[in-house]
Amino acid sequence: MTPDLLPLSHAVAALCRQAGQFIRQQVTDFDASKIESKGLHDMVSYVDKESEKMLVAGLQQLLPTAGFVTEEGTVANTEASQTEYRWIIDPLDGTTNFIHGLPCFAVSVALARGNEPVLGVVYEVSRDECFRAAQGHGAFLNEQPIRVSTADKMDNTLIATGLPFYKFTHLDAYLRILTEFMQNSRGLRRWGSAATDLAYVACGRFDSYFEFNINSYDVAAGVLLVREAGGRVTQWLADGDPVFNREALATNGLVHDEMQAVLKQHWGEGFQW
Repeated sequence: MTPDLLPLSHAVAALCRQAGQFIRQQVTDFDASKIESKGLHDMVSYVDKESEKMLVAGLQQLLPTAGFVTEEGTVANTEASQTEYRWIIDPLDGTTNFIHGLPCFAVSVALARGNEPVLGVVYEVSRDECFRAAQGHGAFLNEQPIRVSTADKMDNTLIATGLPFYKFTHLDAYLRILTEFMQNSRGLRRWGSAATDLAYVACGRFDSYFEFNINSYDVAAGVLLVREAGGRVTQWLADGDPVFNREALATNGLVHDEMQAVLKQHWGEGFQW
């Protein structure tokens, strides 16, 4: 059964707002003693887990045949070969920001057919901003249409990225890339939420975003937002799958080749994770 993506996107946005309301309430009530560690500098809280449970329960009702890819594992993850559609969920993207009281964190939900996102919602909790897209129907911020920026040279761009926080291999190459982008743009920003970074590319606040060693639940919804807003999203060095291949370059399309050339120069061909 093929879901009707446009009304489904509205229903998913409502679920994300509900989860966001719960997260917003926890900002003042948060119990830091319940923080858990998933690995080096990689934290999770009961807020992440409860938000994910809420989303899973709601999404199961909306599309019972779909599988799941979730960050916190509150439901069994599904392989693409097992089902036509999968929900890809980050219940609290920007956990470190949330724990430290910084105001950038988001709920991110995508629906993928195979590995291709066909629906995406990013709800940035602090600003009460809901970004929504359904394949073929455009992208919206609080129900107003959005488009990527019109900057046509890297010199005129503001670039978003994420910084390594637990895996530091290839750091020298990454620092060379940062150096070149810093010297040839209006600046770099590290917001701390990949989902928000991509949503901001979609609405033109950022002109581009790049990051490596990322997960599907970090970027799946944002990838569709950028594409539906007129932008381009690929892997760093080629036009491969940016959702499941652990790296993404998202731009307004106009500066994509220029940025990709920098990545190819310093990252090198044939890099393997």
